[in-house]
Amino acid sequence: MEKGKKILVTGSNGMVGKSLVKRLREEGENNLLLPSSKELDLRNQKDVENYFEINKPEYVFHLAAKVGGIAANMAAPTEFLYDNLAMETNVIMSARKNSVKKLLFLGSSCIYPRECEQPMKEESLLTGKLEPTNEGYALAKICGLKLCEYSNRQYGTDFINLMPPNIYGPNDHFGSESSHVVSAQITKFNDAKTQGKEVVELWGTGNAKREFLFVEDATDAMVYFMNNYPADKIGPFVNIGSGEEVSIKDLAYLVKEIIGYNGELKFNQDPKMDGMPRKLLDNSKAANLGWKAKTSLKDGLEKTIEWYLKNK
Repeated sequence: MEKGKKILVTGSNGMVGKSLVKRLREEGENNLLLPSSKELDLRNQKDVENYFEINKPEYVFHLAAKVGGIAANMAAPTEFLYDNLAMETNVIMSARKNSVKKLLFLGSSCIYPRECEQPMKEESLLTGKLEPTNEGYALAKICGLKLCEYSNRQYGTDFINLMPPNIYGPNDHFGSESSHVVSAQITKFNDAKTQGKEVVELWGTGNAKREFLFVEDATDAMVYFMNNYPADKIGPFVNIGSGEEVSIKDLAYLVKEIIGYNGELKFNQDPKMDGMPRKLLDNSKAANLGWKAKTSLKDGLEKTIEWYLKNK
């Protein structure tokens, strides 16, 4: 990215957005466009088109999304599909129409088939059925990356796609319907500790395995690929993971240990709440392009919990 040019960050008030804005400012980027959802409803096509025409951003990080855990996805698949589709199509098409120099679309490892071969390679996209519990969200993310891919092919744009696993860290959603597994576990164990509860019950069997990426590593990947690789050198998209897989049960015991909760842990044994059995990304493509995650799961959890205890 050229220094001093206008950079639009959608979703700048979210966990990833706050981390990215901090990183950009540390690198001397002060010409940032950071509209809140109240200032700009990304689902409104006319408003988004007007915003681009008036503000003329030259670089775009599209991070805004409707996100949530398994329960939230199962309860509102219509909104997870529609809201995300509307936001990404409005932003991507407005970026193309206004000749944005480069755009980054942040996707999700949910795009891969439920029974995908592990670790999941980029070429496995659309080779099988999606996980039903978050199908709406996954379909929206697939459409976003495909829209970028088609725009590059048809119009010569430079729109890149990065696919992370579960991102966690400071400024995550804690104790809400939008909570993901890490933030939900941190909240439950800390509440149980402070309230003197003898048992913490978690959803599912605990056997599902996941890969987690610390938010600062996700930010590092975004800045790295925006600065170093055009779309024609990356291909349709790149996985950016930690390469560290852990079962939900082992994750829970690690969070429990760091929080210092001494009570009992139980899973409700409902397999429907497990989601995909495994989700481990093949990160070899990113490594070959010169990027690797730096933060171990334990270090990332300790930093996240420290932030939570100070800011909750």
